[in-house]
Amino acid sequence: MEQALKVTNVMSDPTRYNIYQYMIKHHRNVSAAEIAKAFEIHTNVARLHLSKLEDVHMVESYSEKTGKGGRPSRRYHISDEVIELNFPYRDYKLLSSIAIESFTELGEAGQQALYNTGKKYGTNIINRDKQGHTSIELTTEQKLYILEDAGDMLGMYPEFHFNEAQNTITFTIKNCPFKEIALNNQATICHMHHAFLKGMLEALFEDIQLLETENMFEGCENCSYLAKLATV
Repeated sequence: MEQALKVTNVMSDPTRYNIYQYMIKHHRNVSAAEIAKAFEIHTNVARLHLSKLEDVHMVESYSEKTGKGGRPSRRYHISDEVIELNFPYRDYKLLSSIAIESFTELGEAGQQALYNTGKKYGTNIINRDKQGHTSIELTTEQKLYILEDAGDMLGMYPEFHFNEAQNTITFTIKNCPFKEIALNNQATICHMHHAFLKGMLEALFEDIQLLETENMFEGCENCSYLAKLATV
């Protein structure tokens, strides 16, 4: 409880909260100078915000030699420690693990049910965000905005790019919302997430072919995908 109160106190500051979101979305190490420039604040203020986030284990830091002499610079990155705030306590991660294991113990039929359910939920999320519009009424730019907005709400922080000449969409997922569960069930969770993303895309576009090109669990910085759209 004491740690939860510390976290809520630290994250109650809007600038600090936005700095944390910035670090998640950009998914790379940052310096106090970069944060200061991005948020138009003094470097010492940026360093104070980063230190507060480090105090509650939401970010970590390390020293990096610049090669120019003088003091080493300090770099900051998102901590791998999961911060969960529930009042009263709820262990949804344990529930997820139990559910996933139950599906896998049912064999191929159970896994297929998991993938089908994942795709259905991906479709439902986009249908909700379409606010009654049909796919024909929406431009490609509007569709990508819906996908990106939904992805941000789900904590994936995606970036989508449309290649009109090739009729393809490429996108990256900068944060895996299922990371902790996937550590012990990588293949199953990644396959389910793939179906979930396909459901999201097919709620806006015609039948697509979705290919994974990079996977963060295989040493890549992000998970990346190529969606080949159906030709009209």
